[in-house]
Amino acid sequence: MPFFAIIIIAFQALVFLGHWFVYKTVVRFFSLRGSAALKTVFFLLSVSFICASVLVFRYNKALINLFYTLAATWLGIFHFLLWCSFFCWIALWAHRALGLNFRPLPWAAAIYSAGLFLSVYSVMNASIVRTKQIDLALPGLPAKWRGRTAVWTSDLHLGPVRGPGFARRMARKIKSLHPDILFIGGDLFDGTSGDPVRLAASFAEIKPPLGAWFITGNHEEFSARAKRRYIHAVREAGIHVLENEWLEIDGLQLAGVDYMDTFTAAKYRTVLEKMNLGGCGPVILLKHSPMYPEVAMKDGVSLQLSGHTHGGQIFPASLVTHLVYSGFDNGLRRLGGLTAYTSAGTGTWGPPMRFGTVPEIVVIRFR
Repeated sequence: MPFFAIIIIAFQALVFLGHWFVYKTVVRFFSLRGSAALKTVFFLLSVSFICASVLVFRYNKALINLFYTLAATWLGIFHFLLWCSFFCWIALWAHRALGLNFRPLPWAAAIYSAGLFLSVYSVMNASIVRTKQIDLALPGLPAKWRGRTAVWTSDLHLGPVRGPGFARRMARKIKSLHPDILFIGGDLFDGTSGDPVRLAASFAEIKPPLGAWFITGNHEEFSARAKRRYIHAVREAGIHVLENEWLEIDGLQLAGVDYMDTFTAAKYRTVLEKMNLGGCGPVILLKHSPMYPEVAMKDGVSLQLSGHTHGGQIFPASLVTHLVYSGFDNGLRRLGGLTAYTSAGTGTWGPPMRFGTVPEIVVIRFR
C-alpha cells in the first residue's frame, strides 16, 4: 500500500475516533438520546474533509469548492470541540475527586460555548494578514543593498478557500509596501484543481526594481506534471523561478532550491554542492522548509528564508512544529554565521483558522 494512502487512512481513523468521543461526550453531558439521526450526522461530519479533499483535487467547481471550505472549517471547529470534550470529563472527574456535586449541563454549555467562540475568533484572526518588519545586518553586505527592502511571503495556499479575491488583496498589499525585491517562498498554490494562471495573475501587477523570485513548496510538487503547471503559471505572472540555482544581484548572491530536492539532509548537501555558491558578498537562500539549517550554515549561507510550518497554525500544533524543526519553525533564529527567518505564512491550509499564530507578510530592511 502506498505511503500516502496509509497516511490518509490513519488520519481518517483518528478523525473518526475523535468524532465518536465528541458524540459520546455531547450525549452524556447534555442528556441527549443517542438517536440514529445524531449518529449519522456525526459520521458524515467525520468523513466530510476527506471526501471534500478528493473532490476538490479532481474538479474545479464552485459547489465543490464551497463544500471543501465548509468541511475544512468544520475540521477546525471539531479541533476545538475535541478539546472541550476533554475538559468536560476533566471537570467531572475533578468534582468527583473533591466530593462536590457536579451539574453537567451548565459546565458543558459553558465549555462548548468557549470552544465555539475560539472557532469564530480563529477564523477572523486568519483573515487579517499582518505586516511584520525586521531589520537585518548581514556581514559583507554591499553598499548598494543598505536601506533596500525585500518582501518575503510564503504559504498563501491559493485554491478553493483562498481564491482570486484573496490573491488580489495580497498583491495590492505587497505592492503598497514598495519592495525593491520580492521573494515568494513556495506553497503559493494549494495543489488542488483550480486555475493557477488565474490565481497568480494578480501578482503580475507587482514590479519590484530587482524582480520577483519564486521557489517551489511541497504543494507545488505533488507530481512532476503539477510542478510544471504551477511554474508555468508563476512565469506567466512575470515572476522568476529559482530551481536549484543562484545568481548575483548587485554583489549579493540569491539562491533558491526546490522542496523535494532538499527533503533529506544528504540530498540537500548534494544540491548545494552542485550549485557551487561562490563569488563575493553574502548569500540569501530561499528554501521552503526550515529543516537542516546546519547544512546551509556549513555551505556559507548568510540568510535563509523559509516557511512551510505555518508556525503550527492552530495551537497546540505549534508545540509539535517547534520540536520537529528544532526551534527554527517560526521567527528569527541564528546558527553560527547563519541567520534564518521562518515565516508563519500568509494563508492557511485545511481549516481557514489560526489560533496562537498570525498570518504575515514580512518586510526585510537591509542595513
